[in-house]
Amino acid sequence: MVPAEPLLKPDQFARYARHLTLPEVGVDGQRALLDGRVLLIGAGGLGCPLAQYLAAAGVGTIGLVDFDCVDPSNLQRQVLYGTADVGRPKVEAARERIAAMNPDVRVETHQLRLTSGNALEILRDYEVVVDGTDNFPTRYLSNDACVLLGKPNVHGSIFRFEGQATVFDARRGPCYRCLYPEPPPPGAVPSCAEGGVLGVLPGLIAMIQATETVKLLTGIGEPLIGRLLQYDALSMGFTEFRLKKDPGCPVCGERPSVTELIDYEGFCGVPAAEESGSGIREITAADTRARLERGEEFLLLDVREPKESETARIHGSLLIPLGQIESRLDAIAGWKRRPIVVHCHHGGRSARACEILAASGFEQVENMAGGIEAWSLTVDPSVPRY
Repeated sequence: MVPAEPLLKPDQFARYARHLTLPEVGVDGQRALLDGRVLLIGAGGLGCPLAQYLAAAGVGTIGLVDFDCVDPSNLQRQVLYGTADVGRPKVEAARERIAAMNPDVRVETHQLRLTSGNALEILRDYEVVVDGTDNFPTRYLSNDACVLLGKPNVHGSIFRFEGQATVFDARRGPCYRCLYPEPPPPGAVPSCAEGGVLGVLPGLIAMIQATETVKLLTGIGEPLIGRLLQYDALSMGFTEFRLKKDPGCPVCGERPSVTELIDYEGFCGVPAAEESGSGIREITAADTRARLERGEEFLLLDVREPKESETARIHGSLLIPLGQIESRLDAIAGWKRRPIVVHCHHGGRSARACEILAASGFEQVENMAGGIEAWSLTVDPSVPRY
């Protein structure tokens, strides 16, 4: 009779000894982790510490979805990367670090943007999906894909000094759309790049997500299904909110209207304004510079926040934050029939400002595509990127 394969190898008893001494985990729980398949959407501020702790815990297969390369501004909080990794694809740098941490872990890299066309195929092979993204289209996309596939979605988000975490599982509780049926208007919620984030904050929220992932794989404890945990770093306080499943949810409700993946950029209002039919024109950063050099008369309107303007600004621009546009229309009333070029950090808030101005009767409004980031990259590299 051939002896059965041992649940763990000899070296694994030593590596995972502190897990094995926990009666709630033990050998069976550790085996479940080693057999586990977890997909991390985003290898950024949340994805980096998540990957480290899940790898250390012995999660056997970790998938990484990220299309970006390491930038110097990432190093303040994305702890998988070092200075030598700048310019490298994040998934490749992360794979090397994780492989060096634990040879038991297999890393599957997906160096691409998650879309409606590939999401179901990618998510299908994983037990748990962990969303560490910082944009609304991907959050709605990952939520809907998880609902359609019947998979738990361990959600986390961060901004400035605050973060939140929960587990969305439509089979046992609410989904992301039950909490947020509609996305905010484009540009209404600044990204971390625009609003900033305390470097240590992602680590704490990621630890909550990692804990929930381990619990889901091993079946121990009470997961954060139907509960949203909110954290404030400045007060060092946690607040828990109870979440209810929405019977009218278009994805997981009693009569779902969303039965397949949709155009999430369009749903969240991300495409350029002229593409969505609003009539707002766009201008490139290079064309804006050319107009300035020709001495053309136009108003260059900056709708970012004052702190952003202190970090980087285009000479000659007028600063009116997006939230103040409607209350300060009188300040730019002289430009109602004259050209205005609006910019922000990446182009989202400025597109919204253009819509407000056009609706208020301003006739020659253009959105500078790519914002001051495009200006720094294509026109004037002396303007700091942030």
